[in-house]
Amino acid sequence: MARIQFPDGFHWGAATAAYQIEGAVREGGRGESIWDRFSHTPGRIHTGETGDIACDSYHRFPDDIALMREMGFTSYRFSLAWPRIQPNGSGAPNPDGLAYYERLIDGLLAAGIRPFPTLYHWDLPQALEDAGGWPARDTASRFAEYAHHTVRALGDRVSDWMIFNEPGIFTFFGYGIGIHAPGVRNRDAMLAATHTVNLAQGDAFRAMKEEQTDARIGSAFSFQAMEPATDNAADIDAAERMHAWTNEWFLMPTAKGRYPEHAFESGVPDALGIQEGDLDRIRVPLDFVGVNLYSRGLVRAVNNDAWGWGARIDGMGGSEGPQTDFGWEVWPDSLHDLLVRLDADYDDLVFEVTENGCSYADAPDADGRVHDVRRIAFYRGYLAAVHRAIEAGVDVRGYHAWTLLDNFEWAEGTAQRFGLAWTDFTTGERTLKQSGHWFTRVTDQNGFDPEGDGEEA
Repeated sequence: MARIQFPDGFHWGAATAAYQIEGAVREGGRGESIWDRFSHTPGRIHTGETGDIACDSYHRFPDDIALMREMGFTSYRFSLAWPRIQPNGSGAPNPDGLAYYERLIDGLLAAGIRPFPTLYHWDLPQALEDAGGWPARDTASRFAEYAHHTVRALGDRVSDWMIFNEPGIFTFFGYGIGIHAPGVRNRDAMLAATHTVNLAQGDAFRAMKEEQTDARIGSAFSFQAMEPATDNAADIDAAERMHAWTNEWFLMPTAKGRYPEHAFESGVPDALGIQEGDLDRIRVPLDFVGVNLYSRGLVRAVNNDAWGWGARIDGMGGSEGPQTDFGWEVWPDSLHDLLVRLDADYDDLVFEVTENGCSYADAPDADGRVHDVRRIAFYRGYLAAVHRAIEAGVDVRGYHAWTLLDNFEWAEGTAQRFGLAWTDFTTGERTLKQSGHWFTRVTDQNGFDPEGDGEEA
């Protein structure tokens, strides 16, 4: 097979999230977030841990920048902690919180790495949750205010922004099934939250553009290539409904000003609380779409399910491909297929892969080396899939591995390790894994040999 080469100027990077790596939850005037409250609630985190320290990147961010510089990364996708900038979710920004992000961004720029911040990666200020959280429409206005303050303060240093990370996950997991913060289990609250988030996205986009007219602004959505589990017509229809719910519930209103009516068997639910003018308020021309994808979904039709989809996804993929330590199927075609479909269904979309990665627990050997060859095989397969999509005409401009460091992996605590660098959670020491060294060669050559180059041995 021919060597895989990516376009000139293609961005190589890694992604992280504030609560998963920063720590320092009581420093610099930071307020309480819903994840602080959730992780300190007994039984919520599988390992009983919290993000109070995490990877201590609040103090160790120069080490993290050095790792990315060693790997040749040109982009760093990180998130800003809303309660670090607005401790209670409203009012004047906290100078100490902004100063921290100024130091981080200045360090990235000095290293030749694009700062690529996300405004919201799941850490709602607890004060706003106490006032109703994402199901409350007023939260959209509070978020737009936060976006305005942040871009005003940091826009002289940042050109490319993301508004949200995975609204489908933090609304469904947080307000629907309750396994993420704030731990609510209520279908109507979840649906209302999705609509508020869509309102917030439109409001924030306009507020940011007013402050920084030349900014490139997008959002990172959670995607999953949906496939019918069988060739039965009912399963095929169910897969289309799950595609609409999983992949279009936030993208279609933004791009086309309407919800996908076929996502639910009975049409768009009244529980969203759509008011006159809302769909115009939601619709904005995102400059790019961030793609977060980990595997495919196999879909079966079901009767009378509680959610109204008439469908069920069988986990994170099937059993034909290898399984990660999280039990997620490795299926590279899913990323290619999703990119190609979105490109066909929506006009003129620009994409950046903003998350893609795998959890393997390979630990340092006696010499301190982490031989995570399965992770290298994962990235080789998924990067080849991205390249095939580019060859098919899809405009993909960057790829960000999830994640830079082993971190606090939400409800899993530190049990799942996705990092290109091993984190010793006792000492905070970072050790670049074999996969990190592999990426160093990929970025240096802007490509790789699909047949392998000895790094799997």
